[in-house]
Amino acid sequence: MATYLALKVVWWLLVGVVLIGVGVMVGMDMGVGTLLRYVGRTDIERRVALNIVGPHWEGNQVWFILGGGALFAAFPLIYGTAFSGFYIVMLLLLWSMIVRPLAFEYRSKLPGAGWRNGWDWMLLVSGFLPMLVFGAAVGNVLEGVPFHFSWNMTSTYSGSFLALFNPFAILCGLLSVALSCYMGAATLGNGAAGAIAERARVAGRFSGLLSFVLFAIGGVWLRHIDGYALQSGPAGGAVQTPLQQTVVRQAGAWNDNFAAHPALWLLPGLALAALLVGSVALGRKRGYLAWWLGLVVWAGVIGSVGATMFPFMMPSSAEPSHSLTVWNASSSELTLSWMLGFTVVFIPLIVWYTSWCFYVMRGKVSAEKVAADEHAY
Repeated sequence: MATYLALKVVWWLLVGVVLIGVGVMVGMDMGVGTLLRYVGRTDIERRVALNIVGPHWEGNQVWFILGGGALFAAFPLIYGTAFSGFYIVMLLLLWSMIVRPLAFEYRSKLPGAGWRNGWDWMLLVSGFLPMLVFGAAVGNVLEGVPFHFSWNMTSTYSGSFLALFNPFAILCGLLSVALSCYMGAATLGNGAAGAIAERARVAGRFSGLLSFVLFAIGGVWLRHIDGYALQSGPAGGAVQTPLQQTVVRQAGAWNDNFAAHPALWLLPGLALAALLVGSVALGRKRGYLAWWLGLVVWAGVIGSVGATMFPFMMPSSAEPSHSLTVWNASSSELTLSWMLGFTVVFIPLIVWYTSWCFYVMRGKVSAEKVAADEHAY
């Protein structure tokens, strides 16, 4: 039982790591798309911006797939319940992700201004929308998702599409977009020169300070949202279902973990401090420092959400006792063990290969290089 309990906690942490990877790596590309029409005032400037992330964007988007795969394998009950409840939103996300590679590949194939402007707008939408959905999904989970289970563990979602974009969820979505713009701006500031880099730094400073304000507002707002408290249920290491527990929804419950472990306040504090320092670093043309501080920000933001909710992963607003937790939503001990073994081998390889790609393709991208390269975006 102790081993099973440890595996559940380890995989809860690993899912958090994957979400941080989504925010940093995917957010970096999405931020470039969102800022494309601001940092690039001419066609060649926009091509420079696209070619800065050109060697990496396809690999970075795999983090979305990795996140879905990790959730499906480690916490299949959450995967099934979330994807059925958020079905329409997932389709919006999927369609935007389909349009994105088309825009990259087809944008510069024809010289017409109308053709290229159309694909530029597609890049903006396909950069803005996924990050908005990503943040809004986190906001909805914090508020509670309207679902319940029948006796045979069939989930029923009782919410509506419009309810998913409630004020708190929109705030979380805008925070996600602002953070992606910060990461994209830092990337463009490192990879471009001249006017493009200067506009990127301006956008990055604004995005960083906006993220600071939104995260602070969200933290205060969250303190006034009714949280969830697990009153009784099987031991964490036991095989169980959501039908074997008692959960209550009560004011201030999302503060409990921070009250019990004050050291957790370091997580939001770290995120806020990194945003301020990162914004200053961009202003002083320290783009690489700003980029790494962006990683710290995402770790602090995702860590703060995890610390707030633990052990909950997807609480139910319709029937609180049917809420999904780290304890009742995980796969079997054998599955988690095998997955951990593969993860220990492959995650270091992924990190090494990604780092190698960025190292080999480092340096500035200039308009002259893009114009002379027939394979450039």
